[in-house]
Amino acid sequence: MKRVALVVCVLFLMAGLVHAKDYELTKKAGPYTVLIAIDKNPPVTGPNKMTVGIKDAGGKDVTDATLAVDYGMPAMPGMPAMNYKSDTTLRDKKYVTNLNFSMSGPWTVTVKITRAGKTQAVKLNVDVK
Repeated sequence: MKRVALVVCVLFLMAGLVHAKDYELTKKAGPYTVLIAIDKNPPVTGPNKMTVGIKDAGGKDVTDATLAVDYGMPAMPGMPAMNYKSDTTLRDKKYVTNLNFSMSGPWTVTVKITRAGKTQAVKLNVDVK
């Protein structure tokens, strides 16, 4: 019995040391391929770092776009809708921003990419824990 308890304890300790992979997804937005990564998987209440990589149709990194990130949660009974905006900065050919989710539940994140006077958007749904 002691041996079983020891094995169970070791398994729990090992599980606690495992690092979860970032929340990642790839989407198309017009001629662009957009790779979005959030540093926590699943995203959590509070600050979450999001990076956005954009490639053009030829596979080259896009570094001359302007990105705006809108995120929010729809209205629920007894609670109005929540809507936030976040600016991005370009670092190492990727756009970086922070999303500060105020509560757990379903959130919608929209990344608007403006380049050469044209705007494309990518929309994703995240379940914040």
